[in-house]
Amino acid sequence: MPTNLPPEALDKWELVEAAHTPREKMDAMIEFLKYVPHHKGTMKLRGEMNRKISLIRADLDKKKRMGTGKSSGGPKLSVEKEGSAQIALIGVTNVGKSCLMSATTNSKVVVTPTPYSTHEPVPGIMNYADVQFQIVEAPAVMEGSADGRAAGHVTLGLARNADAVILMVDLSRDPIEQLDLVLAELEKSRVLVSKPSGKVVIDRRHAGAALRVILVGKLLDCSMQDVEDLLRSYKINDATVRISGDVRLDDVEDAIFETTTYKPAVIVANKLDLKGAAANLRLLKQYVNERLPVVAMSCEQKTGIDELGRALLESLQVVRVYTKEPGSHRPTGRPFVLKRGATVNDLAKNIHKELVWNFLFAMVWAKRLPFSPKKVGLGFVLEDGDVVEIHAKIG
Repeated sequence: MPTNLPPEALDKWELVEAAHTPREKMDAMIEFLKYVPHHKGTMKLRGEMNRKISLIRADLDKKKRMGTGKSSGGPKLSVEKEGSAQIALIGVTNVGKSCLMSATTNSKVVVTPTPYSTHEPVPGIMNYADVQFQIVEAPAVMEGSADGRAAGHVTLGLARNADAVILMVDLSRDPIEQLDLVLAELEKSRVLVSKPSGKVVIDRRHAGAALRVILVGKLLDCSMQDVEDLLRSYKINDATVRISGDVRLDDVEDAIFETTTYKPAVIVANKLDLKGAAANLRLLKQYVNERLPVVAMSCEQKTGIDELGRALLESLQVVRVYTKEPGSHRPTGRPFVLKRGATVNDLAKNIHKELVWNFLFAMVWAKRLPFSPKKVGLGFVLEDGDVVEIHAKIG
């Protein structure tokens, strides 16, 4: 159930939300925690606040050592997203993360057997089936990473910010033990790889508007009034809140504190070419029991790369939609990568918002259609491989 914070704590949380600078936010969080009672119901909240405070403090300390306004000189906490999706590559030490980067991307990495040789994120672009995946190798996970040990805050921060994660294990060792360790550290930092039954999104971009709760699903232990009362108790009076799937009241509170996030995941079982790997792969697949896709690879021999690309596309639940100019016979360049279920309206907005305003109709070429091309409107649902020609008013 919700943490039932006292009024003093709710007032202090309002100051956290109003903070503009990292130091202001850190100081406000520290003050907020003073008023959060210690009991079982607040353990998750206190852990998340302490994690965020540690992240901010570490970055501020590094910047102070280097001089105000300069680069911290320490590990980067995030990587600017490029390509169609950012994938965080995580695992314990010596599972072959750098070798995978070398085999699948354009990154310049040093492959070495030295443990814990990766100290900061290393990005690279993997091209697969007209899609560019940005793979970001993270420092190795170890027990205690979620508590800030070594570069744990960097690795788990990358996982939280990415669009998906690759969980890499070494088949020449016990892969189940490795996987359990990584999953445990992710869970401690509130990054889930099992899709939750419901989702709550709080959009505060339109400040000044009335509170609006959109329910597309089911509230399991509360009413709409309970949800609105909880939101208003945290001074959230001007936001749009979208609830989908099966949701409990504590899920709504989690969304307020941004404590839990879901990331699609693919397990890469590396070193398939080594002795004993096949037996360990069977054990791993039995243990996972199809809860997550398992891709067997030998990064050293560059096998399994296509299977990895397919698994990433499927896990991200995206479609590739090609466009072409009216009168042209060929699609123009790379496809737009959209979420599964996207419509012509979504495509038009991705190209330019004026296309939506001036939209007349679209022509769609697709093998699934009995007659192709088909004239469609903005609400037409697109599928993987569709070719779309948008017609709009000029001027």
